[in-house]
Amino acid sequence: MPWIEAMLRGQKVLARTGADGALVDEGGRVEIRYKPNDGRAYRAARANLVVVAGAHPLPDDTCGPAVAPPEKSAAAKPAPRAHAIPAGAWQAFTDGACSGNPGPAGSGIVLVAPGGKMHEGFDYLGEATNNVAELTAILRALEWIPPSAGAIVVHTDSKYAIGVLTKGWKAKANPELIAKTRRLVEQRGARLEYVPGHSGVPLNERADELAREAITSRRTRAAQIAS
Repeated sequence: MPWIEAMLRGQKVLARTGADGALVDEGGRVEIRYKPNDGRAYRAARANLVVVAGAHPLPDDTCGPAVAPPEKSAAAKPAPRAHAIPAGAWQAFTDGACSGNPGPAGSGIVLVAPGGKMHEGFDYLGEATNNVAELTAILRALEWIPPSAGAIVVHTDSKYAIGVLTKGWKAKANPELIAKTRRLVEQRGARLEYVPGHSGVPLNERADELAREAITSRRTRAAQIAS
């Protein structure tokens, strides 16, 4: 099957398409490549892909065949392990999405109460950047988690957000939003954990879907948590 240039969260990729230029999805996900010949095939949610205006289908051999990732040897360095979640903690999975960068933007939030009950919400931001959407998702999560909550762990796939909120990165844009969000992170004693985006983490994927729903519906729906 041919390929076509598409945008995925502000990054240009090559996506599987039919001869008519329509993306080919299986179960709502489309095969993509970040580089034509690196051999690593990924799948992205169909809703997250936007075909580049004026793009035409490219031949199947534009990208080399997908190859299985090499097996890890016994001496391979183990992947870093996430910190343990404190007992009784609230967890938040947050993500931001943007149709164009800047463009219509939304934030998606999944909250998990200590007993395991989940609460979902999303926030439509109008015209904004992806970084604004990521930061706002964290802000909303901390605003929606009840004041009585003890430990809070926020999972985000935005290294930018973690950097400007907890590592002292200097940012040229969004100073007021950063300051407000950082202040709430500190006040609530929240811990930010990085989770790779589009790597099969179900609640991270769900947060992304909610962010996209905010964009398509052009509305906000706060997580409803009984006090």
